[in-house]
Amino acid sequence: MSVVVSVEDLEQRIGSKVVLDRVSFEVSEGECFGVFGPKGCGKSTLLHILAGIDRFKKGKVRICDLDIGKTEKYRASLGLVTQRPSLFRDLRVGENLDFIAALKDVGRENVLAVVDRFCLEDFLDKPLTALYAGEFQRLSMACAMLNDPKVLILDEPISRLDLESSRVILREIKDFLSGGGACVWAFSGGVGLFQHMDRVAWLEGGGITIYSPQEAGREWDRQVEALSLESGVGDV
Repeated sequence: MSVVVSVEDLEQRIGSKVVLDRVSFEVSEGECFGVFGPKGCGKSTLLHILAGIDRFKKGKVRICDLDIGKTEKYRASLGLVTQRPSLFRDLRVGENLDFIAALKDVGRENVLAVVDRFCLEDFLDKPLTALYAGEFQRLSMACAMLNDPKVLILDEPISRLDLESSRVILREIKDFLSGGGACVWAFSGGVGLFQHMDRVAWLEGGGITIYSPQEAGREWDRQVEALSLESGVGDV
């Protein structure tokens, strides 16, 4: 499998704080790369850099063999779902899909395909303000995949969602990976999510440690135990 995302010695500072300190990793075709860690560890910062939302101080980032510091052509290969609002709240669901399809220069067939895949048929005339969290996230995912991306960048894609919406989104991520796509998925909790990932990176103190899903589960347990000891939970 060829490398789709390459990050080398990435450094980012916010004020005097080093958020990312010489972070390096690669993500290949068909791979789901998870990123987790404590609050404020730099997960969202990392995703925003990959998406081209934030500039970075030092290092090199390549997506689909394109240096993101030198060209924006890589954006055509991205699908993005972040914590920042990215949909148009004054438009209805169907209008959002049509408008974003026009921005991405994709045809009507792409819109119809994501409506079917993300089960949005019953919501097309709904205003965004009337959507439940799961419906809104399905729409966000559908918009991200309108352009048949090669890389999905996801920030908490199924956090606090209803079971059906989580099932639909997980199914589509799995199908995307089976087709050779690559996914970078940031999350803050839920050891059960590890089963959906090929490798998992723990971010803390600016550094990165990469685990297998099984190793990540053990690290999660260690962190929970450490927090319990610090807080005195479990003491007799």
